[in-house]
Amino acid sequence: MIIKKFTAKTENEAIANAKKELGEGVVVMNVKDIKPKGLFAFLRPHTVEVTVALEEESEKYTAAVSAINNVVVSSQSKETPVIPEPVEPPAEENTRKESSAIEEKLDSLQSLLEQQLQKPDEEKEKEKEEKEVEQEKPKEETEIDKFMKLLQDTMLDNEVDEKYAKEIIEEIGQINKPNMPFDYALANIYQKMILKFGKPDCITPAENGIKIVFFIGPTGVGKTTTIAKLASIFRVDQKKKVALLTADTYRIAAAEQLRIYANILEVPFRIIYTVEEVGKAMEDFKDYDYILVDTAGHSHQNTTQKESMGNFIHSVDGKVDREVYLVLSATTKYRDLISIADSYKEIADYKLIFTKLDETTTLGNLLNLKLYTGASLSYVTYGQNVPDDIEEFNPQSTVKKLLGGKN
Repeated sequence: MIIKKFTAKTENEAIANAKKELGEGVVVMNVKDIKPKGLFAFLRPHTVEVTVALEEESEKYTAAVSAINNVVVSSQSKETPVIPEPVEPPAEENTRKESSAIEEKLDSLQSLLEQQLQKPDEEKEKEKEEKEVEQEKPKEETEIDKFMKLLQDTMLDNEVDEKYAKEIIEEIGQINKPNMPFDYALANIYQKMILKFGKPDCITPAENGIKIVFFIGPTGVGKTTTIAKLASIFRVDQKKKVALLTADTYRIAAAEQLRIYANILEVPFRIIYTVEEVGKAMEDFKDYDYILVDTAGHSHQNTTQKESMGNFIHSVDGKVDREVYLVLSATTKYRDLISIADSYKEIADYKLIFTKLDETTTLGNLLNLKLYTGASLSYVTYGQNVPDDIEEFNPQSTVKKLLGGKN
């Protein structure tokens, strides 16, 4: 694990510097606004310090050990330091000593075997009984074990699936030591969970031409409102050219709702009934940046409607840049989310949008579905206000909540 800080005038510039040096795989762990100090501070510009992490196959143990003595972590703090995971030191550092060490071990093993062969049978039997008694003694639970159990229970209370909570605790347990500070263990779990979430993967313009974005998902999760929020951001904030389409011909109210939003934003709106009409829309709006397509919110068990939706989505393959977003409610039971995710996976690969975060106190399903599907998270919504109540997924704040912290 490589942990490094980059300072620049803006957050984007700092992240760009990090990617230039470490590659595209970096994950943003913390962003800190640094205010100038001193007598002439008002003459100096503010800077932004960004801490990033990059997971590697091999890392230096000594760097992690020295970091333990310098970091204080609190699950309630606004800025949670991140600590690299300690791993075994590189094997190449001990190459010259390896041969002699092996020989010494072999010599010791030979001597031990000779001694064992010379012992009376009664003495051997006594040693065997003593070892069996020792193995039967329950392992004493250390303070760090109790702390890790507390963190696992906290994740379970936040409805993280037991399988994933246990995996995370076991992964960290492999590097924890009996006398390890609680702060260090907490920082390791915090960092591990952020890396499991990954960075948000949101909608960006196509390199050439238009990008058509399909929104799929069951009835009642808020697809239409989510589309209106994104269209408003693209149209008003980013000054992009946007067109709205709906293939939801089952619910007149949904189509009318999207038409109203289109009129307010002064963007084109069209209802599409056939695959040919999708192609006609692409031709008519070829000079636009985005075409956002609402789809019918039907039962994920309806095979006929799923096939129809798949035909709409794949009709643009190879013609334009296309993305699919599965919109889900954070209030849906995990078992049902799995069924929905599996069903829509048969249609196309997708990214995830979670809605109704304001209607639940637990966010475990965000981590559960991310790990179950492997799909990237993009946006979350937490209310009905348009264009507000939507933001890019924030792994840092989500992990803090899952570990019992607050915003």
